[in-house]
Parts: sequence; C-alpha cells; structure tokens
Amino acid sequence: MSRPIHFEIQADDLERCKAFYAAAFGWTYEDYSEYVGTPYFGVVTGEDDEPGINGALLPRPVAAPGPEQGTNAAVLTMGVGDYDATEKQILAAGGVVALPKMALPGMAWQGYYLDTEGNTFGIHQPDPEAK
Repeated sequence: MSRPIHFEIQADDLERCKAFYAAAFGWTYEDYSEYVGTPYFGVVTGEDDEPGINGALLPRPVAAPGPEQGTNAAVLTMGVGDYDATEKQILAAGGVVALPKMALPGMAWQGYYLDTEGNTFGIHQPDPEAK
C-alpha cells in the first residue's frame, strides 16, 4: 500500500510564499533546485519524530484559477517500492501520465499522473542510483 509522503505547493512568488509559511507555521526550507534543474525548495514542517510529512515549494507553471473557482496548486506524492509496477496499476485504473518518469539524480525516480477526476498526483521511488 502506498501512503502520501510528500506535498508540493505551487507559488507565483517563491520568496513571498516561503515567508508566509515560515511566519504562519514555522516551516523551514532546503534548496533542492540542483536535483530538479529549476527552483525547488524542500519544506521541513516539523521534527522527524512528530506525525506529518514534509513537502516543497515550486514555481507555478500556469496561472492560478481566480477567486471562488475551487482548489488549485497542491500535489500529493505517494511513496512506492516499484515505480514501473505502480505506473502500470495507475494506467490500468484509468490514470494518465502528466509528466513521465524522471530521475532526481542520486535520489529517486519521480513522475506525475492525472487521476480519473483530473487531479494531479506524484509517485516517488527512492533510488540513490537514479540518473
């Protein structure tokens, strides 16, 4: 069974967004931009011995919906043991590839999918040999 292990929040202004979450919740950040080749800030939401997950802030790829148009720009990522087998299950269940499998060099395999309702989610298989 795969559980959520990571979230991503998209932002128009990363510094403003970082300042907001730091002030509102005390979150801290680690710069992982070198792994993904674009601005990407890991979010530390608490101590490792506390319940919860960590996440990231990244640039918004397209304009956000306007006010009163519903939820936008947050993505959950599930940890998986076998990326390729999980992808087959996702596709068989009616999911669609949004961004194909990619290496986070020295860290993991990552990819993004759309569920049957059009929601984006990610899957992540740790692998220090990923290139």
